[in-house]
Amino acid sequence: MAGSQETYNKRDQEKKRLKKRLDKQKKFAERKANAQEKGPDNMIAYVDENGQICDTPPNPANRKKIDAGSIEIGVQKREVIEANAIRKGKIEFYNTSKGFGFIKELDTQEKYFFHVNGLIDEVKESDSVTFELERGVKGMNAVRVKKG
Repeated sequence: MAGSQETYNKRDQEKKRLKKRLDKQKKFAERKANAQEKGPDNMIAYVDENGQICDTPPNPANRKKIDAGSIEIGVQKREVIEANAIRKGKIEFYNTSKGFGFIKELDTQEKYFFHVNGLIDEVKESDSVTFELERGVKGMNAVRVKKG
C-alpha cells in the first residue's frame, strides 16, 4: 500500500543532474579534440615592423637595422662631474649645533650637502666659499670647503 518514496521533484532534480553531467562530459570531449587540432604552432603570435601583433610572420625584407646604443632607457644620462674640480658657491644654510649645511653652486645653482668634517676654514651662512665634490651615500657632497 505504501507508495514510492520518490516524488516528482526528486525525479526532476535527478534528471537535471544527469543532463548537467552529460553536458560537462561533452564540453570536455570537444575541448580535448580542439586542443589536439590547434597544438603549440597555432598559439604563436608575431610582431610586425610597425609593432602590431599579428598571426603571420613578418617579412624579413622589411627589417630595419637599429643601433642598440641609440636607445635611451629611463632618464637622460647626466654629464660626468669632475670630482676634483674646484667650484665656487655660497653657503645657503648652516646649522652649527648639528654640524651640517648646504652650499649653492654659483654656476649651476645646484645645492650640495656639506658636513663640518669637510670644512677647512670656519664658515657661516651667506659666505662665499670654494669646494670640491665627492660622491656620498645620498649623492654629491661638498668637501674641502674654504672661504674664498
